[in-house]
Amino acid sequence: MSNKESFSWELYKRAPIVGIVRGVSMDVMPDIARAYVGAGLHTIEITMNTPGAAEMISVLRTNFHQLNVGAGTVCNMEDYEKALAAGAQFMVTPIIDEAVIKTAVAQGIPIFPGAYSPTEIYRAWRLGASAVKIFPASQLGVQFIRDISAPLNNIKLLPTGGVSVENIKSFFEAGVVGVGMGSSLFDKRLIQERDFKGLAEHFIKIKSQIEGV
Repeated sequence: MSNKESFSWELYKRAPIVGIVRGVSMDVMPDIARAYVGAGLHTIEITMNTPGAAEMISVLRTNFHQLNVGAGTVCNMEDYEKALAAGAQFMVTPIIDEAVIKTAVAQGIPIFPGAYSPTEIYRAWRLGASAVKIFPASQLGVQFIRDISAPLNNIKLLPTGGVSVENIKSFFEAGVVGVGMGSSLFDKRLIQERDFKGLAEHFIKIKSQIEGV
């Protein structure tokens, strides 16, 4: 199964939330993934600066076929190649690395590059981004998304950083095609306590905020 063929936009659109896993240990990852899929979420990103990230991507790809499994914090071609070899189905970057973006586009791998200013957002889109990750969204807010969407209305935006259960709905009402969520989605206390039932309920609560938006 190739990386290109296996990414499912259909699964992504069912719940357009990219769950960002950073610094989570391998021993709890399968339980987290089960809770994630059980809650109706389908797109998960393992950051490449997480210890054992490549192994984690590979294990999730093998065992969870209802997941789109991608790599985050892909900052250079070395990260990209490692992620691709592990089976990553999409790539997320915190910055604009032209080589990474162009390679992903050429290989048919969905890519969400990070951008902050209007110029960066436009450049990322012109390079072929599947959607542009607005990062950090906590510094910019929902009003920024609305302001950007007026002149750059054709660009698909995916705010990341600072998206929470309290404000996720307002981002979608502003017209985004998805959001990235890390610590606000993967509750550290619930994971430390191995309360995966509680974690699934937490996922469901967040997902419910965007149903019908």
